[in-house]
Amino acid sequence: MSNFIYPQESIYNLLTREEVIKVPRYMSKFREQVKLEKRVNKFPHKTMGPAKVDVPLATNFLQKHSNELKLPKIVQPVYMSKFREQVKLEERVNKSPNKTMLATNVLQKHSKELKLPKIVQPVSARTEKGLYTNKNFIKSNAIENIMSLPKIVQPVYVDTKKGDKQPLENSGLIPKFIKKKDYGQTPEYLLQRREEVRKAQEEYDNYVKEHMRGAMKEISAEERHHIIQVNIQMYSE
Repeated sequence: MSNFIYPQESIYNLLTREEVIKVPRYMSKFREQVKLEKRVNKFPHKTMGPAKVDVPLATNFLQKHSNELKLPKIVQPVYMSKFREQVKLEERVNKSPNKTMLATNVLQKHSKELKLPKIVQPVSARTEKGLYTNKNFIKSNAIENIMSLPKIVQPVYVDTKKGDKQPLENSGLIPKFIKKKDYGQTPEYLLQRREEVRKAQEEYDNYVKEHMRGAMKEISAEERHHIIQVNIQMYSE
């Protein structure tokens, strides 16, 4: 028995097949030149170049918090009192033996340079009598509270378990529409619509009566009842 494996029988094998001529693959004549140029144009560090950065010193190592932003120190201004010149002047006057003459000369000399503040009246002593009144503040406050009107509290409602409050007026929980004057009455636009429908029905009925006067006839209720009874008797028999 031979080892040759025959193909599976098929009717397509009986057909004559045309020999297909395979076209050779396209090969560019510049292929070798492109390969050569690709190898020639490649150099190390051609695009970026070698590193030209100085090597950092061993002593200049990265320290802690060196890259953080440092804000400038705020220098607080020294407080200068506006009474400074006046205090110096008073000290000079108090230290001299002839206080009156020295004070007058210094004031005349520095009157234009110094802008002395206005002298505030001293506080009255305990022994001095001031302004008094006979008003009874306790009684007057009690009368004002009795005669004052109570504060109008805005009604609210709580809508969450945490106690959040909302105004009650616009919430829809108050039946304020029943207090309107036209509550329960038919709106004006519905009355106008009813009147328009009634007029349109009257015009249609008048049109039918004029154009179909002989074809249709309206019977009375007695005639209708009589016709119904006759039909019932006929179908019962």
